[in-house]
Amino acid sequence: MLSSSTSTLRLHQPTRPHRRHPPAPAAGGTTHLGPSRRWRGPPPAAPPLRARPQRIRAVDAAQPFDYESRAAGLLEERQHLKIAIVGFGNFGQFLARTFARQGHTLLAHSRTDHSALAATLGASFFTDPHDLCECHPDVVLLATSILSAETVLRSLPVHRLRRNTLFVDVLSVKEFPKNLLLSSLPPDFDVICTHPMFGPESARDGWDGLPFVFDKVRVGDCPARRARAEAFLNIFEREGCQMVEMSCAEHDAHAAETQFLTHTVGRMLAMLELRSTPINTKGYETLLRLVDNTCSDSFDLYNGLFMYNKNSTELLNRLEWAMDSVKKKLFDGLHDVLRKQLFEGSAQVPSTSNVRK
Repeated sequence: MLSSSTSTLRLHQPTRPHRRHPPAPAAGGTTHLGPSRRWRGPPPAAPPLRARPQRIRAVDAAQPFDYESRAAGLLEERQHLKIAIVGFGNFGQFLARTFARQGHTLLAHSRTDHSALAATLGASFFTDPHDLCECHPDVVLLATSILSAETVLRSLPVHRLRRNTLFVDVLSVKEFPKNLLLSSLPPDFDVICTHPMFGPESARDGWDGLPFVFDKVRVGDCPARRARAEAFLNIFEREGCQMVEMSCAEHDAHAAETQFLTHTVGRMLAMLELRSTPINTKGYETLLRLVDNTCSDSFDLYNGLFMYNKNSTELLNRLEWAMDSVKKKLFDGLHDVLRKQLFEGSAQVPSTSNVRK
């Protein structure tokens, strides 16, 4: 910003040839201008120069049909986003409720017709992905199951989207969707991989304090694109989430323990058909809640956690080893007790002198 001392802006005048002033008057006040002309008295003042309109030419002016530049400028000025949720199932609807409450414009697409439920949230539902993409959303949110993510993504006509659209996934594994998005989308598309570490059951009382993992895989070096990425992440920050920026590889290493192990134990306990009893302990009630929280999700989710996280196989082998180790310790202890009862207890070898002949 210019200070008050430099507030005057001067435009340089184009160079003009110097005008020759009349010669100074001779003694007596007469000046000779030529053989037939004489100038009497002091020379007249030069006529004022009329200001000529200045024309400023911009070298790098934006072209009138540069729609992307205009859209980027508008996007930078506004906080609300147009979000297309692809995969409008249980988890997609769960996120959509918060998006709608914050005032974002919602579009939805799914194989199942959820148009009635979308209408209650003020969202527009599209059965045809072409119609969805032609609405030019700012963000396309991939909220499908892990197993169907590749098929759904390849079915989207991404050529109908703006060429720098932001794609975000909320899958429970991260390296797989990262590689999928980078290999399937045009290079100008932005990509953020995220994982809300909560769901409809665990976040029924709100998102405050719950971890939200994200990795800005590819965001263009442009103010509008950076602002759009921050505006999306701000949705979760406003709800009080614990924002955790982490690489996709690091996420999967941790998630094998924090998520796959939890789901595995929950489903093992479900096979036991545990029931509440009149003498429940706090620990037992925790196990019952674990069964409810894990088994309320589809088996496809659990299967995806195993198939698309390379760390899950090793963890499953470790879990099996741990169970065998505990069993061995129990049975070894039982074997020691039986040995003591058999060979060091009351059992004695009978005396032959007491045997009747």
